[in-house]
Amino acid sequence: MIRLSLIGVRVEVPSNQPIVLLREESGPRFLPIFIGSPEATAIVYALQGLETPRPMTHDLFKTVLDELRATLRRVEITELHDGTFYAEIEIDQDGTTRRISSRPSDAIALAVRYGNTIPIYVDEAVLEEAGVLFEADEEEQEVEQFREFLDRVTPEDFAQ
Repeated sequence: MIRLSLIGVRVEVPSNQPIVLLREESGPRFLPIFIGSPEATAIVYALQGLETPRPMTHDLFKTVLDELRATLRRVEITELHDGTFYAEIEIDQDGTTRRISSRPSDAIALAVRYGNTIPIYVDEAVLEEAGVLFEADEEEQEVEQFREFLDRVTPEDFAQ
């Protein structure tokens, strides 16, 4: 497994489809994953520290885990089949570890609610198949564009 860092969420032009962008921590590859608008909104809300009047689904899930004294340990993007990514979350409760199937977007939306404390990993074969490399200048420009986007994006930008 290879550890990733969450770079952010943006809308891909011209398709207007949200993507989450992850980067290999000890290497040059990026992993873009197309996600749904609700998950993009949930991730952006958490990244920006925004609170809603009522809990969103991922907030509810975190609260349930907290109430059950269960700990989210890690997110793993495990497979890629026919363009669909698969993930698992690893949860520990009273010394018992459970792995639960998840969409990567839901797993990431849950993980970001814990700040930067939950590691995200990807299987080498998935990163080999779907990872992308940017040239050094292109990489810096792309990361800067993501930062600028995150500075001005609002969750409403993901509404359909």
